[in-house]
This record gives sequence, structure tokens and C-alpha cells, in this order.
Amino acid sequence: MASLCLATYPDANSPKIAENAVALVKQIDAALHAVAINVDIPDVSNALSSYLLDLPHKIREVEATSRKCGSVLLEAIAKAAAHGGVTLTTQLLTAPPALMGDVAAEQSRYFDVCLAGWAPGNQTARMIAEAILFGSGRPALLLPDSTDVGVLDHVVIAWDGSRVAARAVADARAFLEHASMITVVTVTDEKPLPGQDIDERLAQGLRTRGLVAEAASIQAGDRSIGTALQEHALKIGGKLLVMGGYGHSRVRDFVLGGATEGILADLRLPVLLSH
Repeated sequence: MASLCLATYPDANSPKIAENAVALVKQIDAALHAVAINVDIPDVSNALSSYLLDLPHKIREVEATSRKCGSVLLEAIAKAAAHGGVTLTTQLLTAPPALMGDVAAEQSRYFDVCLAGWAPGNQTARMIAEAILFGSGRPALLLPDSTDVGVLDHVVIAWDGSRVAARAVADARAFLEHASMITVVTVTDEKPLPGQDIDERLAQGLRTRGLVAEAASIQAGDRSIGTALQEHALKIGGKLLVMGGYGHSRVRDFVLGGATEGILADLRLPVLLSH
């Protein structure tokens, strides 16, 4: 079962998320639960604010815009699901702007994988994705808002032998089992690694399980680790990048690892992040 939490305000997801989410869950034979989180702004009106700024009216306008975006997105998903033969359930929730990520994380805990749309500069989508990654206990799969997902037949695993990387591999099982090729990639010049040929060791373990897997070692050079991994994945025809999500949250501020920050800052293909 997959969930999809939709950003509605101030930066809404693109309707493209409907096609991409349905195409993805169909590939792993999953059902989809789509949640539109509409903004609910607390009433801060008083006589002065009503007279000078007409805040109650502005709040109503903002909330109406959010509800409209949520309805449009859910309608698009319902249409795509019906066309693709995907089982769909939908839900409407409301939350204050600062708590939209918390609500998304709480809802996501009931599903196996959590989808989130992604577009450059969409801070609402980023807030929701980070909250799901660090607060749901489930893997977060980021989908580019502007391109077609396509068939995720080549999965690239970013492997450094760490706990979070191992967790990511386990969380990606459904995608690995449906892939025709898996490439295990280790970046050798970014940090000390826990042994030699760790990429080949994981690839061999996957082959023992009946999967088609190979190993590859790369160097990041002067590129960020997130850029290096995505560029190599695209170079070899990778359709999905699987990696551990490094970082932790302090209240509602997220302290991210370098690779995670690089992915969130410049997403170039679908990425499954697991914390």
C-alpha cells in the first residue's frame, strides 16, 4: 500500500504527480491512498486587523485556494487511477501551515511506501517530503513533478555499507523484485568505507536471491555526492535511485547529511530515501 501526500498551498504539486504516482504503484502491484492536505489558518482577527487589512477575508481566500488545488489534484488522480486500473482511496485533511508536514508524517505511518511530488523551488513539497522521511518511519519516494516516471526497470542502489543504506535496500524490496537490472554503486572518494568491494558483496547477495545485479565504483571528484550519484544513475540508464536518508530533525528544522541535501536540492530522477 502506497500513500501520496499532496501539497496544496502556498506551493501546490503539479497535476503531473497524478500520472506518475499511478504509474509507479501499478508497477509494484500496489494500492494508492491519496491525501490532500489543505491549509487551515487560525483566526487571528481583531478589530484593528479587520479594519486595516481585512484579514478574515484574506484567510478565507487562502483556504479556498488551497481547497481548490486539493480538489483538482484528487480529481486528476482519480481519473488516472481509473484509467490505469489502480485501486484508489482518497482523503481530505486540514492543518495549519506550520503543521502540514507533521500531519503528512502521521498519515504516512500506515503505509508501506510514501510518495511525494517534487519540483524546484516548491518549499511546501520539500517540507512535506522531509517530514515524511524523518517522521513517518517509512521510506519516502520522491517523484519529479515535470517528467514522466516511466518504467522503473533499472534500480540503482547507493551503497556505503551503513545501517541507513541497508534499511533503504530492505525498504526497496518491491522495486528490486520488479527490476530487470540492479546496479550497486559505491562512491570511493567521499568518506572511509567499511571494507573492500562492499558494492560487489551486496550485488552478490542480490544475485543469490535470484535478482540481476552488478557492482560499480565511482568517484565524486569535485561534484557533490548527490549530484555524482544522480549523474551516474542517469548515465547508466537508471530509473530509480535507492539510498539512505541521512540527517535528523530538531523541532521542525531538519539537519541533513550532504547526500540527502544534494538530492533534495536538485532531484533529477525518482529517488527512494529511507531513514
